[in-house]
Amino acid sequence: MCGGGKRKGRSKKWKEILRFPHISQCTELGNSIDRDYISLCEKQPIGRLLFRLYCETRPELLRCIHLLDAMVNTHTLLNSLAEQCRENLELHPCKEIFSDCRKALHHYLRGAPFSDYQNSMYFDRFLQWKILERQPIAKDTFRQYRVLGKGGFGEVCACQVRATGKMYACKKLEKKRIKKRKGESMALNEKQILEKVNSRFVVSLAYAYETKDALCLVLTLMNGGDLKFHIYSMGTPGFEKDRVQFYAAQICCGLDHLHQESIVYRDLKPENILLDDNGHIRISDLGLAIKVAEGDPIRGRVGTVGYMAPEVINNERYGMSPDWWGLGCLIYEMTAGRSPFRARKERVKREEVEKRVQEEEEEYSDKFTEDTKAICRVLLTKDPKQRLGCTAEGSAGVKAHCFFRNINFKRLEAGIQEPSFVPDPRAVYCKDVLDIEQFSTVKGVNLDQTDNDFYFKFSTGCVSIPWQHEVDETKMKLFGINSTRRVWRRRNAAYDPKNTIPTVKHGGGNIMLWGCFSAKGTGQLHRIKGTMDGAM
Repeated sequence: MCGGGKRKGRSKKWKEILRFPHISQCTELGNSIDRDYISLCEKQPIGRLLFRLYCETRPELLRCIHLLDAMVNTHTLLNSLAEQCRENLELHPCKEIFSDCRKALHHYLRGAPFSDYQNSMYFDRFLQWKILERQPIAKDTFRQYRVLGKGGFGEVCACQVRATGKMYACKKLEKKRIKKRKGESMALNEKQILEKVNSRFVVSLAYAYETKDALCLVLTLMNGGDLKFHIYSMGTPGFEKDRVQFYAAQICCGLDHLHQESIVYRDLKPENILLDDNGHIRISDLGLAIKVAEGDPIRGRVGTVGYMAPEVINNERYGMSPDWWGLGCLIYEMTAGRSPFRARKERVKREEVEKRVQEEEEEYSDKFTEDTKAICRVLLTKDPKQRLGCTAEGSAGVKAHCFFRNINFKRLEAGIQEPSFVPDPRAVYCKDVLDIEQFSTVKGVNLDQTDNDFYFKFSTGCVSIPWQHEVDETKMKLFGINSTRRVWRRRNAAYDPKNTIPTVKHGGGNIMLWGCFSAKGTGQLHRIKGTMDGAM
């Protein structure tokens, strides 16, 4: 499905698709772009790599980068090495031990070095990438593959970006179905929230576009199935404790990242937690998520029966508390192989389940260790003011619970903590395509100009950070270092709009002015040599 050969699933025309504009075409963008150091040199992956390439040309700046990396690495040490460091330093461990030093380094880099970088060929190349990032996105940008499942407004299928070969999941929202169910605000809310969140524990939105019949969200592809499938369809229901700990810790990090953006998720259940090829999880389906203004709690009876917190059932005002209740339900279900307030396949009315949630205490079998039982009890506390995660400590209090004593959260957030289970690449962890129910045809709904205004708001194309990660992960060559801006511009003086990619004649062939890429997963810059015609 990913394609074969040297192109790794890329279209034969990938060089044309990713043809750089001439630098003269970047002037308007260069004048309008927000010149913020953190955004351009830290948050945006291509910008970060190009700034670091620029720093490689100046030894004093390269030393700053090496020191910043070394400080980051101290937080991702194995627990045994961290213990040795504590003993040697004779200090109590403190995650902010290098805080002042890190701030001073960034304060220095955002001054003259950042100003000089903006006048370098590296920043010019960044602007060219930003122009490519803003290309129109349409159905033809992707290859479409098999149906993976269905959402509330349409199918979810696998797709592949023609230019890079990167695989994604495409969530299709049928236009007429949205209008019939008055789902415009819900669809736009999910899209805008996904756009805002950049977390390895929440599915990422990479593209948003429209076709004649549907609005499309292009999301992280998760091939490992959902937690519900793994809990109930892979042998004896439930998991061993180390697996429960690992998933619960990653969910905790995902909730933390959402809450940092003032977003409450409100629909935590096994079906919405997806595994990737490597056994890491992400929170998916943010249709019920909502932003909560500071000091202004919300009200709303939304969620799934059996996982809704008491304050939600009672239609009381709340902030982030329902999410920590949901985490308690998940830890319980992953351990017991059943949800805390309803047995597997038990036929019971909604009102009865809600009564149990409000009035009854959950029961614990011998599958629960003492610390597993303890964290479930404090997360499933019926009074949200007393619930773990809802006090002044917030998520830090959850992470500090003895249940997570074996989890190194810094390594987890860096993506280097080994999962306790890795999906078999030969297995299929989803329904057969023939078992996925088909949507009925929507009749009696007509689309008008008001709908087009909504579609325009929705279809915004690439999302910056995920798109730049895609370019990095698929090993696109970013830039060559054996040149200067002055020479580069002189070489580009003969501008031909029919062939806007800058090349320089050398001997009998064209050579490109770049040759660096970031090796996947290493974060290190590598230099390559070679000649090539075309865009990349």
